[in-house]
Amino acid sequence: MRVIRSVSAMAAWSDRLHREGVTIGFVPTMGALHNGHRSLIRKARLACDAVVVSIFVNPSQFGPRDDFTRYPRPFRHDLSLCRAEDADIVFAPTQNGIYPRAFQTGVTVRTVSRLWEGAHRPGHFEGVATVVTKLLNLVRPRKTFLGQKDYQQAVVVRQLVADLNLGTDVIVCPTVREADGLAMSSRNAYLTDHEREAAPVLFRALKRGEGDILSGVTSAAAIQRAMRAAVAGHRLAKVDYLAVCDPETLAPVSRVRGTVVLLGAVRVGTIRLIDNLIVKRKR
Repeated sequence: MRVIRSVSAMAAWSDRLHREGVTIGFVPTMGALHNGHRSLIRKARLACDAVVVSIFVNPSQFGPRDDFTRYPRPFRHDLSLCRAEDADIVFAPTQNGIYPRAFQTGVTVRTVSRLWEGAHRPGHFEGVATVVTKLLNLVRPRKTFLGQKDYQQAVVVRQLVADLNLGTDVIVCPTVREADGLAMSSRNAYLTDHEREAAPVLFRALKRGEGDILSGVTSAAAIQRAMRAAVAGHRLAKVDYLAVCDPETLAPVSRVRGTVVLLGAVRVGTIRLIDNLIVKRKR
């Protein structure tokens, strides 16, 4: 496994493999890798000839209330995981390599970026779209692997790739969960013991919504009330949003017809958790 830090070296490596007809799979990350990332690397390994994992804590997607400096950076652990999963390249560029001093360009995916996470974290998705555009242009993968846990981010990236003809297939892989249902996330490391005990409340709320839909409830308002009620009894948990949405546009729906996505964000203590479930109504 090779570690590349220079953007020019990354571009040169991908150009050489393209000339040789090698299929590149790409897993973009901000590091602090866990079993959810491991599953993405494994899927890329099975589907592609060569695998690139990027590790870059992107400052432009952190808002003023987010602590960029506090974000975990266990680089040696991350390299060990990538090596164990037989990644070919770990691309770990410097901040100056991605955002040189004269950098002034931003990429905006207008509509889907304004909802939900976009409303709660202004500028977040512009930061995501900008860095993903740069990474895809450097790595030039045939397939890009993302986790469903960050569902809105995956929708944004799919729209970005389609709109800008970036030439990669975006493959969204199922969320990997702890035994109690908590979605694996690098931010889970911030949870205190008491907060960790309360954290699965978000998944249970989404499962409550799923259960209502599968039992025949079609009113989105009723489903949202049920999901909020599932959180209400936990003193450490506070709902940012629990919503019933169109799985492609992320627009809220009033009634469930066919497939919907349940989106949720809950603060447990000081830590903000997000999760989702895709639910198909039984006919």
